[in-house]
Amino acid sequence: MRLSKKIKRSVTYAFVSGLLVLFNAIPRRVAICLGSWIGLVLWRLFGRERHRMVRHLTLAYGDTLSLRQKEKIGQTFCVNTGRNLADVIRFRKHFEHNIKPLITAEGMEHFETANKRGKGIIGVTGHIGNFELMAAFIQSQGYNCGVIGREMYDERLGRLLIENRKAVGLTCFSTTDSPKKIISWIRQGNVLGVLIDTDSHRVRSEFIPAFGRWSNTPIGQTILGLKTGATFIPAACLRTEDNRYHVIVRPPVEIEPSGDFDTDVYNTTLACTKALEEIIHEHKDQWIWLHNRWHTERTIPGKRV
Repeated sequence: MRLSKKIKRSVTYAFVSGLLVLFNAIPRRVAICLGSWIGLVLWRLFGRERHRMVRHLTLAYGDTLSLRQKEKIGQTFCVNTGRNLADVIRFRKHFEHNIKPLITAEGMEHFETANKRGKGIIGVTGHIGNFELMAAFIQSQGYNCGVIGREMYDERLGRLLIENRKAVGLTCFSTTDSPKKIISWIRQGNVLGVLIDTDSHRVRSEFIPAFGRWSNTPIGQTILGLKTGATFIPAACLRTEDNRYHVIVRPPVEIEPSGDFDTDVYNTTLACTKALEEIIHEHKDQWIWLHNRWHTERTIPGKRV
């Protein structure tokens, strides 16, 4: 590794470690304010990222949104992200008494109904709102919730993230873990939280329509869910205007079995993607437009349209 990269990673780790100490020592309203300013500064200073978000919004919405609207969405996303980060950092000390009381929810009966089946639940969400808080909230409602996360570029940051998740009772899995381990977790009737809205070569994926474009989409979670008979439930934890949170749980995704496993994987993933996309459309300024959802081009025609 080049020396410059080592220095950059060490500086990033020191910065994040400092935020952990600072944000857990100050009142939440101050932490939220600082998070807002961090997000705003990032929006102002990093022009390349600004243009990237506008470009991705254009790919998704074309001319239905003006340039000013796209820039407003991007700026608000950065501010929301800073605020969400402030609460995530405060998980270890303040979740139970300072953050959890700020969460309201609708549709939790879908989790309860699925839980009674005893075949496990695939909690389908994406990088929208406070997705880290989404898993923590489900865990706090009496469900055993596990999350799958990929290894970070810096092991030290990865340890901080895992420790943060474990502090609120979450069970952590890696994308490199054996499928048998994850299948065992699901078959015990537990919840597995998954993010399905990123284009990654590190996980098994298939092209699924999203925002009217072919989008390279993870399908590993669908394969595991269909093999175990788990219930697929789309959900998101959204930030509200008063710096609180509202969890939206949608009805379970159900498809008519086709008799072909690959087709069922495709149709289930498509239905989950559509459910998540509906939430994103309604809350555009809370989705991660920084990510290039269409990085991988679909050059070979697929079997389905």
